[in-house]
Amino acid sequence: MPYTVNKLAQLAGVSVRTLHYYDEVGLLKPSKIEKNGYRSYEERELLKLQQIMFFRELDFPVEEIKKIMSSPAFDMRQALRDHRVMIELKKKRLAGLIKTIDKTIQKLDSKKPMDEKDMQEAFDTFGEDTVKKYAEEVKQRWGHTEAYKQSMERYAKTTKEDMEKYKKDADIFMKKAAEVSAHGALSPEFQEIIAQHFDALRTWYEPNFEMYRGLAKMYVDDPRFTAYYEKYKPGLAKIFSEAMLYYADQNEPKK
Repeated sequence: MPYTVNKLAQLAGVSVRTLHYYDEVGLLKPSKIEKNGYRSYEERELLKLQQIMFFRELDFPVEEIKKIMSSPAFDMRQALRDHRVMIELKKKRLAGLIKTIDKTIQKLDSKKPMDEKDMQEAFDTFGEDTVKKYAEEVKQRWGHTEAYKQSMERYAKTTKEDMEKYKKDADIFMKKAAEVSAHGALSPEFQEIIAQHFDALRTWYEPNFEMYRGLAKMYVDDPRFTAYYEKYKPGLAKIFSEAMLYYADQNEPKK
């Protein structure tokens, strides 16, 4: 049965203006426009709107949604599976926020100051670690890909203890990388560091050399990534980027 724009807006809980906007930008076109100019939508558009709303719930920008959904590779069933994984992640984060609120209320009611450990846990709930930042960049650059799906699934299974160990290991690795960088990006010593770096990505997804080149470019193009590497040694982001590109060129199987 066809839906008018008003009926669809009411059913989906969005405004008519939003549906008009989605039509204008080519994200959600009506199935047909009647002679009187009224928009008419069918079940196909209803399902598509559901997909759009899931993406919006996960903070995907409209242009990114349009790019993903217009891709010939787009699969609605797989997209729904991906949505479920990402919403589980969001659920996990919200559960952490609720726990932090409850703890803070308890401290206020008892009139006891929060100790340093409690404060750290509270800030960790809000904070963004390197892995979260990287996951966001993967989403923006590669969107609906197997690598992104793998990273989200694996991250969802990590415990707080896993993350603490990962951060400590990463810090040790970065200090070693800063020291070895004195030999130069193309040196055997630093290329061994890069080989470990490439292999470490398997913690989150199975890397390939095309993606690795994209990541190398990100290290120097994105100030957030650059800042992370520069805190260990000035110029380290550029050295890493150059070394990663060289590693990919040297190790990618020749066609």
